[in-house]
Amino acid sequence: MKFSNNCIIYPENRALERAIANSIGMLSEELVESATPDRKVTAADNFLYTRGNFEQHSFSSKIFESLRETLEASLTAAKNRNQNPVAWAETRNNLGNVLAALGQQRRDAELFDAAIQCFNHALEELRQEDSPFEWAATQYNLGTANQALGRLLDAAKPLKVAVDAYTNALLVWSRDESPEDWMYTMHQLGATLHTYGKLLKGNRQFQKSVVAYKNALAVLDADNYALELTATHNNRAAVLHHLGESEENPDRLKEAIKSYEKALTVSMEQQLPIHLAVICRVNKATAQNVLAQLTNDAVLAEEIADEFEVIMECFPHALQPLCLKHCEEQLKKAQSQLKALAC
Repeated sequence: MKFSNNCIIYPENRALERAIANSIGMLSEELVESATPDRKVTAADNFLYTRGNFEQHSFSSKIFESLRETLEASLTAAKNRNQNPVAWAETRNNLGNVLAALGQQRRDAELFDAAIQCFNHALEELRQEDSPFEWAATQYNLGTANQALGRLLDAAKPLKVAVDAYTNALLVWSRDESPEDWMYTMHQLGATLHTYGKLLKGNRQFQKSVVAYKNALAVLDADNYALELTATHNNRAAVLHHLGESEENPDRLKEAIKSYEKALTVSMEQQLPIHLAVICRVNKATAQNVLAQLTNDAVLAEEIADEFEVIMECFPHALQPLCLKHCEEQLKKAQSQLKALAC
């Protein structure tokens, strides 16, 4: 079946941020200076937190290529793999994250493959028993790179590898002892299972995704994790939305709508970028449109037609081009249903 389009929100990639922070000292002073994003002129970025798992906010992406060259050179020259395997593995992890960021930037599967190879090489030197947290972090990185590659290629195999890698990381990171790492891993596991489910047309994967997101919500609060909480509610709703379509189940769609509403509330109350609230609102209206079609609800269809008109009229500055096109299509869909039900 063809699923509705809904927009996913990606949390900040702290592993990539750490990789850059740990490696930036290897660059020249001139390059380090250029690594800070220019924020002198404030401009709305309607794609913020929607580009993918390797979007970077704390550093300029202009330095990715220089970091790649420097890290590769340091690994070529290094003779301490046997003397300090954990440090060598950390450098591999740093390089892998930079390569994956370049892969996302250029939509280049070969760069993702190179990143995955880096993480696998790091795992050759790390053991769960000896270096549990470094091993878990590398498993997490391996999962995220494979998840991104699976999205890029619409391929099931890397998504399956990602699920296994995140599951491995959870052998070390527990809710009680490592709540933040556990939460991020659960979130990414949910995202991977959602994408995997869409490819396989599999409700079982969707159901597992819903559980993973629900687990992540258990340790999130709006004051400390506003973006992550918004993203998790929104993304969980997106899975329920697709599960409702797959099952033709109005109750699933109603649950999705409630989850979208929670994401919208957190986003607005915590004053996140306005386009994120608009995304949640568009997603919610899209799920309501599916519900109206499924239940032949003329009243709801009329409300949704009005809602899309309001969104396009009041928030043109916050809509991405594809999102605007989606709203136009959804408006026509609701209007067509109204005409059909009136006959």
